Amino acid sequence: MELVWFYIAVFLAISDELHTRILWKTFMDFYIILASIIRETVHSNIQLWLIHEGLEALFHFIVLSFIFLSIEIGFLAALIHLIVDIYHQITGLEHGWLYHRALHFTIESFFFILILS
Repeated sequence: MELVWFYIAVFLAISDELHTRILWKTFMDFYIILASIIRETVHSNIQLWLIHEGLEALFHFIVLSFIFLSIEIGFLAALIHLIVDIYHQITGLEHGWLYHRALHFTIESFFFILILS
């Protein structure tokens, strides 16, 4: 049980890569149409971006809740991932893929070490 934090962080990283591959590579046309519909509904790019981040968090919630059979883990994983995403978007941090993954993995691991210890 001591390495549960590690497994959560690993599966959250895998979930994030799945989200990227499924929605941006496989269903890109659908995702663009959905974004257009949402954009017409909310009338603000900030609201559109927050909805996008919320939908991504929902995706992570579903995946991790299913993997760990725990709604709490799914919720906490989605929440910390959402906070990290919002933080590095607001601060304007633009780094490569590896830096992005390492940032998420480090913060999410630390978060779950604190929560589960």
